[in-house]
Amino acid sequence: MNSAVRFISLLVVDFIIINLSFICSYIVRFEQVEALLPNLVNYLQISPVIILIFLACFCYFKIYKRVWAYASIGELITIVQAVTAGSVIVIVLTYLTGAMLPRSIVLTSWAFIILLLGSSRLCWRLHLEVRKNSCRKGKNTLIVGAGDAGVLVAKELKNHDSGLVPVGFIDDDPNKWRLSVLSLPVFGNREKIEKTVNKHNVQLIIIAMPSADARQIKQIFEICRKTNKEVKILPGYYQLIDGNVKINQLRPVKIEDLLHREPVKLNLNEISGYIKGETVLITGAGGSIGSELCRQAAGFKPKLLVILGHGENSIHKIWLELQEKFKDIPLGVEIADVRDKQKINSVFQKYRPAVVFHAAAHKHVPLMEYHPDEAVKTNVLGTYNVVEAADRAGTKQFVLISTDKAVNPSSVMGATKRLAELIIQNADKTSNTKFVAVRFGNVLGSRGSVVPIFEEQIKKGGPVTVTHPKMKRYFMTIPEAVQLVIQAGSMADGGEIFILDMGKPVKIVDLARDMIKLSGLEPDKDIEIKFTGVRPGEKLFEELLTEQEGVASTTHKRIFVAKPCLFELAELEKQLLYISANANNIDDKIIFAILDLIIPNFKNYRDKLVG
Repeated sequence: MNSAVRFISLLVVDFIIINLSFICSYIVRFEQVEALLPNLVNYLQISPVIILIFLACFCYFKIYKRVWAYASIGELITIVQAVTAGSVIVIVLTYLTGAMLPRSIVLTSWAFIILLLGSSRLCWRLHLEVRKNSCRKGKNTLIVGAGDAGVLVAKELKNHDSGLVPVGFIDDDPNKWRLSVLSLPVFGNREKIEKTVNKHNVQLIIIAMPSADARQIKQIFEICRKTNKEVKILPGYYQLIDGNVKINQLRPVKIEDLLHREPVKLNLNEISGYIKGETVLITGAGGSIGSELCRQAAGFKPKLLVILGHGENSIHKIWLELQEKFKDIPLGVEIADVRDKQKINSVFQKYRPAVVFHAAAHKHVPLMEYHPDEAVKTNVLGTYNVVEAADRAGTKQFVLISTDKAVNPSSVMGATKRLAELIIQNADKTSNTKFVAVRFGNVLGSRGSVVPIFEEQIKKGGPVTVTHPKMKRYFMTIPEAVQLVIQAGSMADGGEIFILDMGKPVKIVDLARDMIKLSGLEPDKDIEIKFTGVRPGEKLFEELLTEQEGVASTTHKRIFVAKPCLFELAELEKQLLYISANANNIDDKIIFAILDLIIPNFKNYRDKLVG
């Protein structure tokens, strides 16, 4: 139906409704035929003016521009406003002109018009819904969760031709059982999922429980997986924009959902206070942590965002992404290696950044055991170069991205990151810059992390390799870790090592089993799990604190601060100068001797290396 035909049709319907409402009002007001007929004759004489007034009000309130197929409370309020305005104008005109129209008739007709007008639009909506549902074809879809999120999903599926047809809900709340939501039944609790799927030929299950914890999601996913049907999940509310749900936000269940913890809550005022309007520089900006730091820092509207890294491909990729997503944020792009002291100094003097996030590092534990000189050059000397450059440039806040492997280190990577922590704590004592470190565990999906390795192994049909059945690690998502890093930066007084609450450690073998199940396969049946033995430098359990450090709380419940440990500054500076002077020809044995000297609790596994 084109717009002109639609407009004329609605005018005709409303013409009939207004007349019918006034006639009904007269019948209610005048019960005797002798009194009714003369009054109706009087009404017919002034009815053209009355109808014109109401239709003009309907046009003014844009009733004819509403899409009544999606009418809701907002449309009903508009109808009430338009009818009320028309009734008031009619009363005023009859008073001024002395027309024979009792005010009680106008008041009664007000109720009739609202009732009939609303009913006509509701009938039209119901007609369209019935016609749409009868013609709709697609996957029968079961929604797990009949709360606010589930209702939003059902509305989206019903209002758009998405190829998904909702058949009903599953909800653990017994008060909702055998009731209907949006004309869709609530079949029962999670135990009814399998029966409902078979009875209603369900092809897709959507888990719409954004506030549920990992344990609940995992239990429901296990039940859904047994049906051998496709399972998708709605992300948490904090990942949704304005609380709206779109079909493209539904996605397959990921390992992050099964490890999900309480969403990070940020103090936006604190963060904006030290990033907004400032020049921010991020080293290692092409890496998984560095690139996410770029995205989130850009969201706080810095005056200039400088992205620095030595890998041109990764830097080019994040540069293009930032240009597309943050068109109003000026960008500085630098291809530079943190080991190049002269170039780093030049970059810092060029931009004079107020805030620095130092994410550049070598992080692969086994590789660094074989190449300790490279670990020292990047993680130690690179950090030293950036720290000195920041001090000279008058940087206000400097945040080092550290790791739980720096605690009682058993690897070269961990020991060099511990040295990096000591470097920033040492620099903080003599500089106006506030130097801090943020220490956390593994991040899901980062380059070299276990998750993409397992994914690749599962794609190839296995085996999935786990080093040890008792191996445990702390895990966070990349956005979650970066949010807390940025928040910790706002708390800096100088010299602190902030520690992020990583939740409970996860057994790597359990992670492997969950990922195999997420792929629709059975562990040890479809995909073998093979134990390969602990690699050089690895520990079965990672720690977030040394015994000497202890921990103190901060204003953020997910961020703690380690109490500073005393160390010999003179010895640290002496060894750093030696490393710096001999970086290009330093012997591995000397590196281990220096690490042992500066870090007494460094557990040297070098003798276990082969070849």
